[in-house]
Parts: sequence; structure tokens; C-alpha cells
Amino acid sequence: QVQLVESGGGLVPAGGSLSVSCAASGRTFSGYAMDWFRQAPGKEREFVASITRFGSRTTYADSVKGRFAISRDNAKNTVWLQMNSLKPEDTAVYYCAARWMNGVEYDGWGQGTQVTVSS
Repeated sequence: QVQLVESGGGLVPAGGSLSVSCAASGRTFSGYAMDWFRQAPGKEREFVASITRFGSRTTYADSVKGRFAISRDNAKNTVWLQMNSLKPEDTAVYYCAARWMNGVEYDGWGQGTQVTVSS
């Protein structure tokens, strides 16, 4: 299995930028596709972005397309989510998750990092 630890959350004004990261340990990181999800208070967890095992393909939710960018460095066992032009509605706990061999089932989830965007 894989262990995931997110970091980098914080408070940022609307229109600002923030980068959150997810450090992995355990099973070979390059074996995992990586996803970011978020959950706002009172709402269900929603998909934000994904990246394939070697970064050849990325996918984004419509709500963040053009503003967020997912990237990874397999040598550093880390995936990032760069968030630009942040909006108050981006406020949520952000989670990373790992799917073995680009599969559909999740092998591990992080504990989450809080991102708060002030208006």
C-alpha cells in the first residue's frame, strides 16, 4: 500500500495562488496514477484533477480547468496541485489519492489539507 501526506494548505485571498503537495511512501510511486479531490463543508467530496503514472495525461474538473495544474515528480515521490485565480468557492479540504496502475480503485488517501480562500 501507499501512504500519502498532503501539505501546503492555508489562507489566501481571492485571486491569489497556492500550491499543495502530496508526498508518498511505501509502494513504488510511479506505479500510481494520482488524483486530487476536495470536500467543502456540507458538501460531498468532488474530483479536482488527475495525472497518469508518468504524467503523460492530466484531467481536470470543469470548475478548475484553466486555473489549476497537477504535476508530479516520480523521483521525489510527490504530486502537486498548483491553484491559481482562486475563488471563495475553492475553499475546501484537499485530498490526494492513489490508484495502482491507472486503475479505478484507490489504494490510499491522504489526511487532507485545508485551503481557505477569503473574499
